Amino acid sequence: MTATAPPEPTDPVEQEPDEQIGVVRARATGIARWRPVTTVTTLLVLVAGVGTGAFWAPLADRTWASGVATGVPALVEGHWWTPVSAALVGVHPVGALLGLVLAVVGLGWAEGRLGSGRTAAVLVVAQLVGVLAAIGVVAALAATGWVWAVALAGALTGGLSTGVLAVLAVASATLGAPWRLRLRLVLVGVALVGLLFLGHLADTAHTLVLLLALPLGRRIAGPDLAPDSPTGRPGRREWRLVAAAGLLAIAVIRVLTLVVPVVGPLGNTASDSTVVETLVSVVVSLLLAEGLRRGRRLAWVAGLVLGAFYLVVGLFVVGVVIWAQATGQMDQVELVGLAVFVPNAVLWSALLVWLIAGRHAFAVPSRRRLRRRAGAAATGPEVARDALHRVGGSTLSWMATWPENRYLVHDHGADGVTAYRVHAGVAVALGDPIVAPADRTAALEEFRALAERSGWVPCLFSTTEALADAARADGWRALQVAEDTLIDLEGLEFKGKPWQNVRSAFNRAGKAGIEHRMVHLAEEPRSVVAQVRAISEEWVGDKGLPEMGFTLGGVEEALDPEVRTGLAVDAEGTIHGVTSWLPVYGPDDVVVGWTLDVMRRRQEGFRAVVEYLIASACLTFQAEGARFLSLSGAPLARAGGDSGGEVEGEQVLDRVLDRMGELLEPYYGFRSLHTFKAKFQPRYEPMFLVYRDEADLPRVGIGIGRAYLPDARVRDLVALVRS
Repeated sequence: MTATAPPEPTDPVEQEPDEQIGVVRARATGIARWRPVTTVTTLLVLVAGVGTGAFWAPLADRTWASGVATGVPALVEGHWWTPVSAALVGVHPVGALLGLVLAVVGLGWAEGRLGSGRTAAVLVVAQLVGVLAAIGVVAALAATGWVWAVALAGALTGGLSTGVLAVLAVASATLGAPWRLRLRLVLVGVALVGLLFLGHLADTAHTLVLLLALPLGRRIAGPDLAPDSPTGRPGRREWRLVAAAGLLAIAVIRVLTLVVPVVGPLGNTASDSTVVETLVSVVVSLLLAEGLRRGRRLAWVAGLVLGAFYLVVGLFVVGVVIWAQATGQMDQVELVGLAVFVPNAVLWSALLVWLIAGRHAFAVPSRRRLRRRAGAAATGPEVARDALHRVGGSTLSWMATWPENRYLVHDHGADGVTAYRVHAGVAVALGDPIVAPADRTAALEEFRALAERSGWVPCLFSTTEALADAARADGWRALQVAEDTLIDLEGLEFKGKPWQNVRSAFNRAGKAGIEHRMVHLAEEPRSVVAQVRAISEEWVGDKGLPEMGFTLGGVEEALDPEVRTGLAVDAEGTIHGVTSWLPVYGPDDVVVGWTLDVMRRRQEGFRAVVEYLIASACLTFQAEGARFLSLSGAPLARAGGDSGGEVEGEQVLDRVLDRMGELLEPYYGFRSLHTFKAKFQPRYEPMFLVYRDEADLPRVGIGIGRAYLPDARVRDLVALVRS
């Protein structure tokens, strides 16, 4: 079942490919156009840097520094203009040069997104407000006797970084997913690490200005620039990548505090750890980062334990400091490494919150937990693969190899495996058990016995009609919940009026210079995989609900060596659309067909690319001898008619599933997708929910909903219903 919104219907008046390419080129040319704010700002920074010598010598060494740079001393001396003049010079050569790079790169990019007027307004206002607010906060804190604040009250600052960071924060609102979240996390990370470990006046200004700019970014950018789509939540891969990146950042900071300590808000950040201790810590962080990147549950648990440890100890240390200050015994308390430990505790606590919020993205079990009775060397997915190669399966059976599944290996009365997941106390098996037809009854009985021993309610979702008939004969009940869409490849020719849209897609692809490639994505260069990920994450990140799973795969599943991927690529190597195809095995290790999983297209790419990709796949697999293609069933979507519900419980669940389909349609487009597939003249085969008792249907409905939306929060579902 494909995880994508349906392509837009072909419109007779839509732009021709040549026109679309012209638009893309025009936008690309626009990026390189002269930007007045960036140009003027860069020239001013250059002139000021050269004129004051800020590019090669610190301003602190000059007697007239307080007349150019700003801070409490400059304002006390009556130099009211310094908040403006300081924006053009850095107090240290490194800062001055970084300010120049920020002005050219960051400001130039943001001006291309926001326009010159907004960019200039945000730059000037944010720079002045951020710097003045930081000076005010420092002056207030200095009155408390805080050593760090007292030191900053006598320091000067300069540079344009505060304003540029604010401009970047506002410009982030114009980005689509996942880049919007990524840029914001980088900005927050820069400000947070700078404040905790450096604590300069500029770092304070960065933090304060981001607290204002990020929440107001969408409003400042305006509806004409900010995407209309909701922010959505990160996809599984985004949860994993951010967690891994956070651990890498913690490891890098651990090394830097050992090599180049500085004086931060809590004192000297010099670490009291030895080189060996630091090396061990870095290795542990790297191993955990790799595990989190792969979504391993064990790495997630280890991250939780470490995060909780640092949080508890950090709170204890802060509590001791507060107690010592309150009782006047601070001079008797020795807190070695306080200045580096507490900031590290803050970073670990942030990572802890991220891991808890994205817990469902780290559900891949360890290899040890996946081992089953099929042999100590085999994992669950490997058992499923072996069974598929040996006895074959249905059009959805390859999804049994996805790592989030649990496995029941049949070795008593049946030969094969049943893949299932447990949600809300319901064991939801995915499709048919992977067994020979004669073993279906025995497999059902073993699955029922396993569920009852474990206290679960058993059901099988999206099974074939043959399995539903066998289940009914054994006392189960069955309800149609979807339809599989099959294209028979024997003798298929795209001739006649019904195939006019498909032929039009081929013609447009030819005019646009786009060709079809059927590849194994895992064997493609990183640049190709990166484009596929970008197309996929662009779709995932801008949904109003979390990324769906269960029968809906993504790029990670497409990287399986046995999965094929169709790419629509133009002459410049740009990928306009992607489809992934799961193998359908018959007995004796023979591929008899392919099932469509991922189906996504670039928003600004060739418009009829999906029709082109599916039709090209038909021809490719037909030439290889496959018998059929399955366009898969869209969840909660059917062609209509009687679903087979005979009792009141079935009728109620039927209505609930129909209502869920209606509510989810604006977000995931399942029913539009079902209609879109009809243009390929498929034949339909019903897909069933198999369950034991109608009294179980309420829990079964909840379990299936959680299987598809494991990341959904209560407020997500409430917002869905209210819509």
